[in-house]
Parts: sequence; C-alpha cells; structure tokens
Amino acid sequence: MSEAAAMIVRPITASDHAEWRRLWDAYCAFYKVQLPEQVTARTWERLLDTRHPMIGFVAATGEGAAALSGICHCILHDNTWGTRPICYLEDLYVDAATRGRGVGRSLIQHVIGDAKARGWARVYWVTEEDNYPARRLYDQFVKRDGFVRYAVRFE
Repeated sequence: MSEAAAMIVRPITASDHAEWRRLWDAYCAFYKVQLPEQVTARTWERLLDTRHPMIGFVAATGEGAAALSGICHCILHDNTWGTRPICYLEDLYVDAATRGRGVGRSLIQHVIGDAKARGWARVYWVTEEDNYPARRLYDQFVKRDGFVRYAVRFE
C-alpha cells in the first residue's frame, strides 16, 4: 500500500499533543518565530475546545498512524458578504521527512471536504510570497485571488 493510500486525516485529539508539539515547534522555526509558551499552550487548548471556532486536523501515515506527518489549523468566522461561515486555514505544516508525499494536499482536501459538508461559504489561506514549494501546491487548488494583505501588529 502506498503512503498516500495509508494516510489518515482526522480531527486533532488530546492524545496527539506530543506529536503536535513537535510539528508546531518545527512550523514556528520555519517561519522564524519564537512564541511564548503561554501562546502555544493557549493554541493547544483552543484546538481541543469544541466551543471555540479554532479547529485542528492532523495527518498520519502508516500502520497505527501514531506519528503525525502534518498539522492544519483553521478558524471559522462570520463575514459581512454572506450568512454562512468562512474558514481561514491559518496554519499548515508538513514534516520535512514526509514532504512531497501528498500530506499537505490531503490536509487541504480534508478541510475543503469538511467545508462543503458543513455548508461553509469558502476556505481561504495565505502564504509568504516566496514560499514557492507551497504555492505550487496551492495553485493546483485555486489561483491567487489578487488581494494583497496588510497587517498592523501590536506587540
């Protein structure tokens, strides 16, 4: 069986914490950001809180699928141009050892499938302009919409 065929994408659970943390730390390192421990702890709490609009998915490959190969975090929110919620796919990270094996694609497909099944209006995401490997994958789902993001940060 191929790794792609053996891949499992599912909602994140409390038992995923150690593997999630390994991938989360790698994701933060990729973006060269050091988050305070309380931010990471709060992110984990929100991912597990079914009353919170933040949701998480994990991808695992192989028998038993104990080791995670990817994580995905989304935030559902209302919007002023419609009545159905929209989904911001905020974080997507695939373990460097499993890149190129369909993990990222499977996570995105899962989010899109979940959005369609739940009646959400759309799924959207952003990435750094020079993140060409990710953009090659993203362009296979949809072309850029032409919007430019601006962010005012309060640190």
